[in-house]
Amino acid sequence: MADTGLDTRQGYIVRDMARVSPTKTKLLSRVRRIGGQVAALEKALESDTDCTEVLVQIAAARGAMHGLMMEVLDDHLLEHIVAEPDETKRSDEAAAVIQLLRTYVK
Repeated sequence: MADTGLDTRQGYIVRDMARVSPTKTKLLSRVRRIGGQVAALEKALESDTDCTEVLVQIAAARGAMHGLMMEVLDDHLLEHIVAEPDETKRSDEAAAVIQLLRTYVK
């Protein structure tokens, strides 16, 4: 079996994210904000906050996760597909992204 560079432990596709470094600070900031949103959601659920307010917090956290995913996806597409000079590698990377989207973006 050919090495695809994919790690599928626990059913997840994990790619080497070492090249995310140039935007690492920005991404970590987004993750920390998402963590704060999830903590506020947990607190709201524990304190029996009105359902409508909880739904708003869930929607906000989901939107923030989507924004994070799009930022990482954008960087990945530009660096590993658009700028990749090797056609085989470009094709392999595109196939990996397509599989990821089919699996997780529903």
